[in-house]
Amino acid sequence: MAIIVQKFGGTSVADAKKILSAAHKAIGAQQAGHQVVVVVSAMGKNTDMLVDLAGQITDRPLAREMDMLLSTGEQVSVALMAMAIHSLGHKAVSLTGAQIGIKTDSSHTKARIQSISTERLGQLLDEGHIVIAAGFQGIDENFNITTLGRGGSDLTAVALAAVLRAEACEIYTDVDGVYTTDPRKIPEARRMAQISYDEMLELASLGAGVMHSRSVEFGKKFGVPIHVRSSFVDAPGTMVVAEPEASGQPVGGAALTEDEARVTVSDVPDQPGTSYAILSRIAAKNISVDMIVQNVGAEGKADISFTVLRNDLPLATEAVTEALGDLGAGTLDYDDQVSKVSAVGLGMARQTGVAHQMFRALSDAGVNVQMITTSEIKISVLVERRGAVDALRAVHQTFGLGTPPATPGPPVAASKGAAVPDALAPDALAVVTRLAGMEDLVIEGVVLDDTQARLTIADVPDRPGIAAAVFEKIAAGGLFVDMIVQSSGHQGRTILSFTVPAQDLETALGLTGEIAAEFGCGAVTSSPHVAKLSVSGVGMRSHTGVAMRMFKSLAELGINVEMINTSEVRVNVVVDGRHGQQGLACLQQAFADVLLS
Repeated sequence: MAIIVQKFGGTSVADAKKILSAAHKAIGAQQAGHQVVVVVSAMGKNTDMLVDLAGQITDRPLAREMDMLLSTGEQVSVALMAMAIHSLGHKAVSLTGAQIGIKTDSSHTKARIQSISTERLGQLLDEGHIVIAAGFQGIDENFNITTLGRGGSDLTAVALAAVLRAEACEIYTDVDGVYTTDPRKIPEARRMAQISYDEMLELASLGAGVMHSRSVEFGKKFGVPIHVRSSFVDAPGTMVVAEPEASGQPVGGAALTEDEARVTVSDVPDQPGTSYAILSRIAAKNISVDMIVQNVGAEGKADISFTVLRNDLPLATEAVTEALGDLGAGTLDYDDQVSKVSAVGLGMARQTGVAHQMFRALSDAGVNVQMITTSEIKISVLVERRGAVDALRAVHQTFGLGTPPATPGPPVAASKGAAVPDALAPDALAVVTRLAGMEDLVIEGVVLDDTQARLTIADVPDRPGIAAAVFEKIAAGGLFVDMIVQSSGHQGRTILSFTVPAQDLETALGLTGEIAAEFGCGAVTSSPHVAKLSVSGVGMRSHTGVAMRMFKSLAELGINVEMINTSEVRVNVVVDGRHGQQGLACLQQAFADVLLS
């Protein structure tokens, strides 16, 4: 008998009527022939109320006691849900995280799952019970209650689905699926029938609040089909699986991250270790860095720009000031009135011209691009906050995201009859066996690409339309562009670098030179042989320090980083082509403990 895991969030169990409604859904799944595990969050605003109550007692509550306090919210929910199912004439048992056997590390308020026992769950399911599991919590080796942090109930549900080898994990929420962008900002946004794990990871990291990235990481690692559905309307929802919605569509979704701040460090030494010296200071203050852009240096100096949440800006500037003191050179500039707009899609890796379409749409909307960073499946730009919604609308329209795809991807059954992916059977279980913790960072690949050349345009006027013109020209020439990096403007000028296949360098130089002359840019320089080193995997955002480990390892070998760009699932750096093999070996060694063989 197939197992279904259902998760109901706080809004879905906010009162007795909603709890009874959720109970009916669980009973319906059991009557359809499934064994059912239900994961519930705390009721409505219960967690916020408990946090506020703790704040009335002390402004510095102990993390252990906060876990003890907050875990009670889910305990109330599971008991009431079990009562509801009993009242409807069916068998149910409520269990806390500790009673299930969810073992975590001891990082209170942000614990990571290490293992889950299935013996008790399996016995109860076989006896015909619907098992009601408390989300968001577990227990450490010393029997302390721990909580999993933001999105913890989603994570509990996906983790249980993984260890139970469930047919699917249904996430019931107050929206009816995953949309191509935020429908509150862009009314023509469309619900997607399905979305790939990688696209969902990128959108989750960019502010799509439907699912937290840790639960999507878990789903990807263990091949769990995730079905995002509405608690309140009977709609098909969205399946989160390995394949995207449309096989021929380059972009599947767009996102806006509004509360960003940009930090630019200029005129620092263009030498090995500079990136690490700056960004390690940021990491030491537990600040999450989003976009990281380092462009090609000139005259022994380099610029590095990155974004942080606006609330983290004071600590970030403090960290940078300390780093500049260590380096003995450099200036600091920042802007807290910026937002990030991104286009995401697995199809980008296979189609040319995606970048120029996005840049042209932004230019036509009168939006100036301050920074650009790309990955294989994402293009992100930094823009003024006041024009951010206009920028999002332009991107959404130019890729036709409001229209259903003409060539949909492989169909996926919606929570019934879906085959358990191959990854879940041998490979994922091997991962569980091999890794000490179920949420450990998994690096899927450390890769060297030494087939590319790099072009850089100096002194680019910082105004709309130039990036669009450059990449329209390149696309018209039939050339494929890989990495694109535009650093933040300095005194009204900026630097734009990108990579192309080495055999296309001369053609690209000619086309780029024409654009540079037309717009009054500075010199166009190039390197015919660069090495792109990439580290990709699952958990790269929730496990901070992946980029730091890369930069430190390369710096210790005296390898200078020329370009950087980052995404949810990959960090790319460009170095001198002569150091490619050496850099590859160094990174393979640096990540040997978490690298899948």
